[in-house]
Amino acid sequence: MKNDPIRIGINPISWSNDDLPSLGGETPLSTALTEGKAIGYEGFELGNKFPKEPEALRDLMAGYGLDVVSGWYSGRAAVRPAKEEIVAVGKHLRLLAENGCKVMVYGEVANAIQGEPQPLYKRPRLRTADEWKRYGDNLTEFAKFTLAHGVRLAYHHHMGAYVESPDDVDQLMAHTGEEVGLLFDSGHTYFGGGDPLAVLDKHIGRICHVHCKDVRPGVVRMARNRHWTFLQSVLNGAFTVPGDGVIDFAGIIASLKRHGYQGWLVVEAEQDPAVAPSYAFAEKGYQTLRQLLDREPVKEVA
Repeated sequence: MKNDPIRIGINPISWSNDDLPSLGGETPLSTALTEGKAIGYEGFELGNKFPKEPEALRDLMAGYGLDVVSGWYSGRAAVRPAKEEIVAVGKHLRLLAENGCKVMVYGEVANAIQGEPQPLYKRPRLRTADEWKRYGDNLTEFAKFTLAHGVRLAYHHHMGAYVESPDDVDQLMAHTGEEVGLLFDSGHTYFGGGDPLAVLDKHIGRICHVHCKDVRPGVVRMARNRHWTFLQSVLNGAFTVPGDGVIDFAGIIASLKRHGYQGWLVVEAEQDPAVAPSYAFAEKGYQTLRQLLDREPVKEVA
């Protein structure tokens, strides 16, 4: 539904996982695109199997009638100056901008342990006001550059990284300028110790992109209690698609509509496709969000 202010996209992680190639690594990109289109998704976020050149990517997606939603950028603003980030992001930013993307998923990977064999409690932290200020100022400078090229930085709070908990998100928002948008991820919010709807409402003014993943609370509890790594948590099923867990997506969608959110909802649920068949789960996630979006509109907040 091209005229909807909120559109539904998906990440190819439902078919093949870039961080864990053993999960669907053999599945060709064409399968993901064909099935995603058949289900009803309007666009895809990028993964490692997509072309890296703007024209080739544009031609590929046009062939399936799909849009490019956004793409992950592995940033290191915690350890290097914005001017170095600006050089590093050049090719990726051009890929996104020339394919009509309005946001760039920014993941802080400096010292992050999401891909490392370390328990999540060993993640890096910014501990002082000065550290947060330096990080925020550096990130804002970088975000001004991407925004000048038509692409807003969408900061992805993430397990195993500097910004994981709701308190971290609060600090990030307090120490960055409006140029830094927030990617709200329902699953990472819950896993990080927060109430997804409360975090969403608190920072709705900065949210420019939304990742929709559900959680299995029992697995999340075991991940914390047994000191699992992030990848162990994924393999054991901490995440799933909307409608298959306990997160209040009805409340989330109602809040986004009420506040006039315009952008993408992206189903992005790391799972083992051998356990959670790609098509069936991608369809469940889509249908859950579609039905909630198609409910009667809610009056916007002035």
